[in-house]
Amino acid sequence: MTAVRQAFTRESADARRADLIEATTAVLAEQGLAGTNVRAICAKAGVSPGLLRHYFGGIDDLVAATYEATSDRMDAIFAAAVEGAGSDPRTRLTAYLTASFRPPVTDPELLGAWTAFWALARNDTRMAGIHADSYAGYRARLGEMLTACGARDAERLAIMLTAMVDGLWLELSLDSTSFGAEAAVAMVERAVEALLE
Repeated sequence: MTAVRQAFTRESADARRADLIEATTAVLAEQGLAGTNVRAICAKAGVSPGLLRHYFGGIDDLVAATYEATSDRMDAIFAAAVEGAGSDPRTRLTAYLTASFRPPVTDPELLGAWTAFWALARNDTRMAGIHADSYAGYRARLGEMLTACGARDAERLAIMLTAMVDGLWLELSLDSTSFGAEAAVAMVERAVEALLE
């Protein structure tokens, strides 16, 4: 009887990077900025610190990549909500705005990571740039949907609705019993109705 050797396979570079980004999100959520360091991230990912430095220049690069990846993930979630809403412009607009009140956007882990990103964006130029690009993209897509609904001054309305959605999302994330996701959806729907009349 001969022993069968199991082939050694390496994960792809993209898979390793994704694992490190996922671990960083989890550590930010669990331990906040103060507890987010190379050791904690590598322990969460089950890799050595050398591997982190191999794929990223250091922790700052990894956290920035995590913010970009999280923003891209949110964009994909919002785009899927719109795609699933059909062709009616108002229904598509509502789907875009209210996707923030449903899983996976309401995942508590996301709140921890997102608030860390916001804190970093206040003092870190690169993180501020990622934040600005992310929010500009969200508002631009929202502005396009508002225009499709016949809104006047869509750019200003996009800023207002973004702030409303962010505020409601933050309150729901901090205390899901405060008013509930369906109430948040209803508030946004009423706001959209009033703004588009």
